[in-house]
Amino acid sequence: MTARSLAALLPAVTAPAFRRRNPASVQLFTDWSDIVGPAHAAVTTPSKLAAGTLTIACVGPVAMELQHLSDALIARINTWCGQALVARLRFVQDPKAGMRPAAARRAPSLRPAPKCSVPDMQESPLKEALEALGAQILREKQK
Repeated sequence: MTARSLAALLPAVTAPAFRRRNPASVQLFTDWSDIVGPAHAAVTTPSKLAAGTLTIACVGPVAMELQHLSDALIARINTWCGQALVARLRFVQDPKAGMRPAAARRAPSLRPAPKCSVPDMQESPLKEALEALGAQILREKQK
């Protein structure tokens, strides 16, 4: 038994998973709200990517709006993923689109919100912004 590099073993592990789904398409589904923005993410959900066609589930008349923005949306998706992943968009109506599953929602934290202070600065909007940024960074570290 000899030592083998991890790079030699990794393709055998990742190949079955990558046959089912391209890593870039996984990134598309996980980063959807960052790609389309919070307003559109609240009423849309990417549901399927096959043969360059992305199927997007939409609530109400959002499909019409996105159809008019489809060229810009395709360019934004492909730029975000770093490759020409999507060539066409297909829209379907779904009243549950944009809703996160109940399992993905987090229970409110019982820990007190972290506070950050900058005592050496005078009261100003900059001080408030820095304290808010510091508190957000501390919250991210707690997760």
